[in-house]
Amino acid sequence: MEPPLERIRLSKTARDQLIKLKRYTKIEQWNILCRWGFCRSLAEPAKPSPVPIPADSNLELTWRVFGGELSDVLLVALKQRCYQDGVGLDQEMLAQQFRLHLHRGISYLAGDPNLKNIQDLVALADQDSPN
Repeated sequence: MEPPLERIRLSKTARDQLIKLKRYTKIEQWNILCRWGFCRSLAEPAKPSPVPIPADSNLELTWRVFGGELSDVLLVALKQRCYQDGVGLDQEMLAQQFRLHLHRGISYLAGDPNLKNIQDLVALADQDSPN
């Protein structure tokens, strides 16, 4: 499947938030934390606000590095969410929605006062999963 974008450059704010998450969770790989953030945002029922997100940091990932073995699954999840939200499914809209979900999710994780270690991150996933 064709990814919504080949290279993902994060904002400086997101980079700083990921550094905080790395410190708390001891997860060293940016891509893993980014996947957690993306999925956290997809779990949120509200659409992400269409705010401009600067690509002003030196942190850049390719789609394949971001998604790893799950890249096709994550792309399908993004497309499904875009369909649910009633936004377009063209490459430009997918790329925009991906960036919005990624940054929103990273922000949610970094701003969660209960997230202090990797166990808290796993507990958050358990809390969001259906029974």
